[in-house]
Amino acid sequence: MRPIRPTLAAASLAAVLALTATACGPGEDNAGDKPSATAAAPTDGKITIPDELKDRLKAHGIDLDKWRNGEWKNWDKDKWLREAQDFVNPIIEGLWDPDRMREAEKPPEQPIDEDISGDEGVTDPTPARVSAAAVAAPYRTSAPEAGKVFFDGPEGSMVCSATVVKDPANPGKSNMVWTAGHCVHAGKKGGWYRNIAFVPSYNDGAKPSAQLESATKEEIAPHGVWWGDWAQTSDQWIGQGAKTGGQGAPFDFAVIHVTPEKGGTGKSLEETVGSALPVDFNAPAVGQITNMTATGYPAAPPFDGEKMFQCPDKPGRLSVKTNEPTMYRIGCTMTGGSSGGGWVANGKDGKPALVSNTSIGPVSAGWLAGPRLGPEAKAVYDAVSEKFAGQ
Repeated sequence: MRPIRPTLAAASLAAVLALTATACGPGEDNAGDKPSATAAAPTDGKITIPDELKDRLKAHGIDLDKWRNGEWKNWDKDKWLREAQDFVNPIIEGLWDPDRMREAEKPPEQPIDEDISGDEGVTDPTPARVSAAAVAAPYRTSAPEAGKVFFDGPEGSMVCSATVVKDPANPGKSNMVWTAGHCVHAGKKGGWYRNIAFVPSYNDGAKPSAQLESATKEEIAPHGVWWGDWAQTSDQWIGQGAKTGGQGAPFDFAVIHVTPEKGGTGKSLEETVGSALPVDFNAPAVGQITNMTATGYPAAPPFDGEKMFQCPDKPGRLSVKTNEPTMYRIGCTMTGGSSGGGWVANGKDGKPALVSNTSIGPVSAGWLAGPRLGPEAKAVYDAVSEKFAGQ
């Protein structure tokens, strides 16, 4: 399913899986539309480049003018930034226009033949299929925290799903988004993806694809486009993550800090959408959770990535490797494109909280698995929060 590239193809007896694939069609050539660079928007509404970003761009030999005019499409190994501290994502204003967002839908299919069933002692029987149910429109009312992530990789433009989460350092004013690690970084054989942007309540009115061709940007992106000015994922994903097969999946999570493309109104993302979910890093054991709901924008057939869906189910356990954390698994027919979407359950206080995100699933689209969020996930979350404390 979802990792940015995977959806898998059937392989023999083993229940093959793929990181829920995301991406999609060929890279478009509208990168030269008057780009601007990221972040702190002054009162006149113009975007300025923070000194920190200028320094990082310079340190990596990136010329902003060349970057916005197409240099970002250079995926030569020595140009693809990989290390955790190397994330750079200058805003290219207008790049993610409605047409480009709509075209970034088809996840590439890459077959795998690896059995990742793991230790039978910690892997429960395969769950029954749960048909994904369409989320009621408008999404900004029924699921205000959910949205789509758009980004570019060597294979072209790609998509994932994500969730607005609370920021401990900025109560009520969060600009933090939770998604999968494979939605921001290619793992052990690649680096950071580019042009990463979040669109909350994408296609808010749940319009069918044919009608989206004439839809306004406000209908497609009612809260605007929010660019990642920082992203962080686990060291395990960067070191082990793979396109398919489940490698790195128990640590397949990421946090993106975002800023509005055009400066916005001065309101945070949380204030703009009207909500943000807390993250529970001490979620109850599988047997104590009676219901968990996964939300996302599935893009692989029979879905087209334009509408939001959900799957509620009682989770079971999936072990990818016996020496790694056991994952949650639920029945769900969502496909590639749903990766990174939040899994929500009631916390110990009885209130909804994000407890996982979509990471992997079989090409047959009968179930999904997501990491159980523990100390590694909390460290990523806290690091991003602290980096922007007081801003």
